[in-house]
Amino acid sequence: MTDPENHSAARTGGSGPPVSEHLLRVSRADSKTALQELESRAEGLSQAESGSRLEKYGPNEIAREKRQSSLMRLLSNVKNPLVLLLTALGVLSFLTGDLRATAVIFVMVVLGVVLRFIQEMRADNAAERLKAMVSNTATLVRDGKDIEAPIKMLVPGEIIKLAAGDMVPADVRVLSAKDLFLNQSALTGESLPVERNADASSADVQNPLELPNVCFMGSNVESGTATAVVIHTGDKTYFGSLAASIVGQRQLTSFDKGVNKFTWLMIGFIAVMVPAVFLINGLVKHDWLEAFLFAMAVAVGLTPEMLPMIVTVNLSKGALAMAGKKVIVKRLNAIQNFGAMDVLCTDKTGTLTQGKIVLEKHLDAHGDPSEKVLHYSYLNSFHQTGLKSLLDEAILAHEELEERLRAKEEYRKIDEIPFDFVRRRMSVVVEDTTGLNTLICKGAVEEVLGLCTKVEVQGEIIEVLPEHDAKRRQIAYDLNGQGFRVIALAYKQMPGAADEPTYSVKDESDLILLGFLAFLDPPKETAANALKKLKGLSVDVKILTGDNEIITAYICKAVGMPVEHLLLGTTIEAMSETELAEAANVTSVFARLAPAHKERVIQALQTKGHVVGFMGDGINDAPALKSADVGISVNSAVDIAKESSDIILLENSLLVLEQGVLEGRRVFGNIVKYIKMAASSNFGNMFSVVGASAFLPFLPMLPIQVLTNNLLYDFSQTTIPTDAVDAEWLTKPRKWEIDRILRFILFIGPISSVFDYATFFIMLFVFNAWQEPALFHTGWFVESLFTQTLIIHVIRTNKIPFLQSRASWPLILTSILIVTVGAVLTVSPLAGVLGLVPLPSLYWLLLAVILVCYLILTQVVKTWFYRRFGE
Repeated sequence: MTDPENHSAARTGGSGPPVSEHLLRVSRADSKTALQELESRAEGLSQAESGSRLEKYGPNEIAREKRQSSLMRLLSNVKNPLVLLLTALGVLSFLTGDLRATAVIFVMVVLGVVLRFIQEMRADNAAERLKAMVSNTATLVRDGKDIEAPIKMLVPGEIIKLAAGDMVPADVRVLSAKDLFLNQSALTGESLPVERNADASSADVQNPLELPNVCFMGSNVESGTATAVVIHTGDKTYFGSLAASIVGQRQLTSFDKGVNKFTWLMIGFIAVMVPAVFLINGLVKHDWLEAFLFAMAVAVGLTPEMLPMIVTVNLSKGALAMAGKKVIVKRLNAIQNFGAMDVLCTDKTGTLTQGKIVLEKHLDAHGDPSEKVLHYSYLNSFHQTGLKSLLDEAILAHEELEERLRAKEEYRKIDEIPFDFVRRRMSVVVEDTTGLNTLICKGAVEEVLGLCTKVEVQGEIIEVLPEHDAKRRQIAYDLNGQGFRVIALAYKQMPGAADEPTYSVKDESDLILLGFLAFLDPPKETAANALKKLKGLSVDVKILTGDNEIITAYICKAVGMPVEHLLLGTTIEAMSETELAEAANVTSVFARLAPAHKERVIQALQTKGHVVGFMGDGINDAPALKSADVGISVNSAVDIAKESSDIILLENSLLVLEQGVLEGRRVFGNIVKYIKMAASSNFGNMFSVVGASAFLPFLPMLPIQVLTNNLLYDFSQTTIPTDAVDAEWLTKPRKWEIDRILRFILFIGPISSVFDYATFFIMLFVFNAWQEPALFHTGWFVESLFTQTLIIHVIRTNKIPFLQSRASWPLILTSILIVTVGAVLTVSPLAGVLGLVPLPSLYWLLLAVILVCYLILTQVVKTWFYRRFGE
């Protein structure tokens, strides 16, 4: 075997990666020679051969699938701007001789980094287990038998089989094909399908993507079947080499951008605050070293170092919670978009309906029951080899016909013209025992009727007349109106030939209409309830389907979904992007859509400011899944749909989706709680520290006290991810709005300063701490810790805290623990080290009054804020 790992490369046109001489050689050879070149054979590799090649070439995975090593993950956590800032402050503390501050700062650094690292590793491990539940497989020939194997186990020389709906799992050379059409849009951006066959390619072909017998990884089969041999796997594939060059360059989601904006907002606060504190204390107290140490401690206090950990814990916890609700998250940051989603676009099949089609009626051209229609439809579905639709499965459910018709023994398949989304029909040619060839065509009513020049009525074949043709169309129309899915069935007979003929699309002409097949996909019992719940969550459901408008409207009405506006694919075709955006905004049902129409509708909704989710499971849904803000698929979906999605449902149900939306909003809610609290607290501290530094003859608080206070406060926040979110907050989509958070900071932040100054007044004029700096430091240390720790219980809810909404027990317990530790530290053996002293009994009474007033005022301002500016 010519080693595909060691080859020279040829640039064969275009700007893509080099293509190996080995691949070109295999492409230009005939099928037999190609197998010899790859040291393979028609019956496939043996298990031992496959195993040895897997060791040599490695798994069939491209660069983007590689998991980050533990060391690299640890380094990426350390590179966070907040961690680097704290580390720099710790180093400066060490260089200036403040070892106590150095120790506290590095404890904070280690706490933040280690907690985030552990949570991310747990999330990664959980994700790996979840991904195992959503595996993509390929059909390969092993020792002469067809088996399903994970795509990553494929090796060069493997014989695989392709059918409609399959992703091409590697770079392969076609050995035999029947009407094989590929979508290569992932590689070329061209949405039109291209045909592939087994013929040897010409040396004149310059573009590798135009090689007529090579299918590249990253493309998918739109129609037809093929047998092929694997040439390259993994990073050696054309797609793999492209992916390797862009790995890691994912576009930031709105969630990532929001977190980054907040991080730099906090760093901006620090950049303004720290120099001001340093200069004021240095100028007032004339001790520049002490001023420098205090300014660094303030910088640490203002740093929201728990933000990365809080975000990671919330997302990973949310992903695991979703998994328990049968929702698998492929991309963690999609969780927030899931919660922000305000429009859900979905097909009706399997979501509004049971997804289980039943063949209810088989009628002749007059609308009367016909056994011949049933028999011919069974022969068509029985002998087709492409991706079998739900309609085929409903026909084949009549298992008794296989024996009655002797479908295998008395009818031999001669050829097949597979289904595609342009023709919307498929045909099978069978030969009976007399040698007569019969082409049986089934498909969309309009398409099939347009090909028929004759019609069979009660055994008599007559010419199609316009007036009778209109009546036949009315039969299909009436059945559609009753909720049936109707397809037409036609045939034509031709004498057999000595050499087996090959049939193509052009043979689907001059057909004889036999009748109609009526299928029913009953509405799901849970559909109406699920739609009601999604509406209660302010998620607008829109139906995007390729079905006709009559049956779509019937099903929608059956589940209580109003059809006030309905838009057809033909109408969309003639619309400009602006016109479509306006129409899509007010339309709830879209029918007769091609794949490109679905993509345009989603993009049109996005231009109107909507966060759009798309739920699809078919081959034709992949472009729309990629375009949507949240691509949602199901585990039973075809490979290309699962690969294009962000979220995978283990159960095709809108009720499951509703649970996922709630969890997405819950995750975002807890992250916003920390952000609001940390930002407003820091903003308030700016006023308190700057003001106190200006008029006090000593530092407002010792550097070691600022750091200890911040460390205790950080610990109290680690349980925020366990907290519940108010049911009312979950009823609306929640988007990342940094401007709204800034407004909240400006109104809520200064409240803490009011009570800080009240504490300053009490310490200076009630307890006469002008000459007792340690007493002043201790008083503000305790008050600051108590107010910061307890205020989360007000900010975490839009309701009245403790009475109408209570935090989770872990959050309550950590709050109690931290304020208890803060109080005990003033009389503990560590008090001397920290510069703390016992506080008078009256202080604790006054502190209780301050806390009650602080909580009440914050609650009043918060309530006014939400009424004035909304939630």
